[in-house]
Amino acid sequence: MTAVGIDKLGFYTAPYYLDMTDLAHARNEDPNKFKIGLGQEQQSVTPVTQDAVTLAANASEAILDADDRDTIDLVILATESGVDQSKAGAIYLHHLLGIQPHARAIEVKEACYSGTYGLQAACDYIHRHPERRALVVASDIARYGIESGGEPTQGSGAVAMIVSANPRIAVVNDDAVFTAKDIMDFWRPNYSSTAMVDGHYSNEQYLAQLEDVWTTYQQDTQLSLSDFEAICFHLPYTKLGIKGMRTLFEKENASETDQTRLMANFEISRYYNRHVGNLYTGSLYLSLVSLLARTESLTGGARIGMYSYGSGAMSEFFSLMLVDGFQQMIPRDAIEQLLATRQQVSVEEYEQLFREARPTDGSDVTFDAHNDASDFRLLRMEGHRPHYGRENA
Repeated sequence: MTAVGIDKLGFYTAPYYLDMTDLAHARNEDPNKFKIGLGQEQQSVTPVTQDAVTLAANASEAILDADDRDTIDLVILATESGVDQSKAGAIYLHHLLGIQPHARAIEVKEACYSGTYGLQAACDYIHRHPERRALVVASDIARYGIESGGEPTQGSGAVAMIVSANPRIAVVNDDAVFTAKDIMDFWRPNYSSTAMVDGHYSNEQYLAQLEDVWTTYQQDTQLSLSDFEAICFHLPYTKLGIKGMRTLFEKENASETDQTRLMANFEISRYYNRHVGNLYTGSLYLSLVSLLARTESLTGGARIGMYSYGSGAMSEFFSLMLVDGFQQMIPRDAIEQLLATRQQVSVEEYEQLFREARPTDGSDVTFDAHNDASDFRLLRMEGHRPHYGRENA
């Protein structure tokens, strides 16, 4: 069978960030509650000129070339921050990126899990059409509300993946184990612009379902922690990944050698997440980007575990096999520059940006760029229609 997997990876986030120490002081909290208790240093702050579509387009634009645009015929946007209840954001994305017209473009949703479904669906498609390519983008804006319990776990961004035969980054192994369970740990009704969450219950379910899928995965594959060089986790906040790792260590009675290796690589894998915040569908894949961009030890042939969790709930465990030379395909310098050049905002400025919204009454509005130098922005609204592009008009 032809090897199929991730050929290119791209990442983008909003042009502003809030320091968690500043947020803690404004909320009369000890900064260590956020920086150590949650494992977060900064969170991206999203202006009205950026949404799930533009973040996805900006993440994708940096990695696409002419051959990609000619051969991609499947575009999947995974998001729980959709901009329309009917029209898929992938339609806008397909147009903005100039991908050839004879393509499927769809949007998928299941809380933070749908990026994984998008990746697996794209792999299935490429196995049947190895001469084609697929674009999968996990793009979201995590919003809980000012002074809400979830406020310190907000964030935004998008991770773009080009899926192809004979990939240059990682092969997606055919070993996935998944489970669905109807629970109410996190949700956002259609009438609400912010999420609702039962935090303690959600954490419990995240860990319980990790134990469930890992047990079945071991039974199906006969693999153990010693077979993995690293494990990446969905990270709504990075401390939760530590709890997940400890759950696996206790379940398997892991050796000191395995624990040391896996924890060292976990620290590398959560670096970007600590400085961006929650990406919902993209959090697991930002963790992968961080691991591959900043590793100094991983080589081709390394097996990477992937734990995907989406509230409501879906969970999945699968693995990737790194390809020789994968480092050359990871745009570390561009990502580091993106994060370094974001503009820091005060708590007051963050609150102002948070409250600014597109009109809901059909008003015509042209948006100020807010110093947003992103390639793609929401330019204006006309009669309930969003207009995206590269420059204000």
